[in-house]
Amino acid sequence: MIPNAYPTPQEMARLTARMLLEIKAVHLNATDPFTLSSGLPSPTYIDCRKLISYPRIRSTLMDFLTVTVMRNAGYEAFNNIAGGETAGIPFAALVAERMALPMTYVRKKPKGYGRNARIEGNMGTGDHVLLVEDLTTDGGSKLSFVDAIRKTGATCGHTAVIFYYGIFPETEKTLGDHGITLHSLCTWWDVLAEAKASDAFDADTLREVESFLNAPRAWQEARKK
Repeated sequence: MIPNAYPTPQEMARLTARMLLEIKAVHLNATDPFTLSSGLPSPTYIDCRKLISYPRIRSTLMDFLTVTVMRNAGYEAFNNIAGGETAGIPFAALVAERMALPMTYVRKKPKGYGRNARIEGNMGTGDHVLLVEDLTTDGGSKLSFVDAIRKTGATCGHTAVIFYYGIFPETEKTLGDHGITLHSLCTWWDVLAEAKASDAFDADTLREVESFLNAPRAWQEARKK
C-alpha cells in the first residue's frame, strides 16, 4: 500500500537516526577506528543491513523512503524499481511493493555464465528506473549500477538510499554530473544530533566523531597507517 501521510523531512531524519541507534546499527569508536572498504580509517560505521531483521522499523523506514521519493520526484515518475547487489535488493523489493511496481536488481558485475547478465528481471527501453540502495558515501558505486541500467535502454536519473554520509561535498556533484538525483532519509549529522540528545555514546567519542565529520579527509590522512 502506498503511504499518503508522513512527517516533515526533518522529523523523518530524526526518527530514522533514532531507529538506527535503537537497533545498534550505528557504531562509533574513536580509539580504535574502523577500516572502510577504501582502506581508510573512520570512527564511524553504519550497518543498514540490520534493518531487515526489525519488521516494525523496517516497515516505517520503507514508508518514509517511498513518500520521500514520490514527494521529490513525482508520484508517477517511475515504472521499475531496481536494487543494487546485494544490500539494496531487500529494500528495493519493499519499495516496489509499496509503489505497486515491478522490481529488478543489478549485479555488481556480470555473473560469468549463462546469459552473463548484470540485470535480473525485466527491464528495457521505456522504463523509468529508480535505483534503491541501503546507503551512499561518495556516490561512486551508484555510477556503475546506473550505467548498467541505462545499457538496457531504460532511463535512470534517481537513486534512493536510507543513509547518506553527508560529509563529502563532492558526492552530489559526482552524481549530478552523471545525471542522477539523490534522495535519502538521514545523514551522519542527524545521527550525531540524536546520539547527543539520547546520550547513546560518551562525550569524548562524540567529540571525536564530530571532528571527523567536520574534516573527514584530514582526519583520515592524519591516522592513515
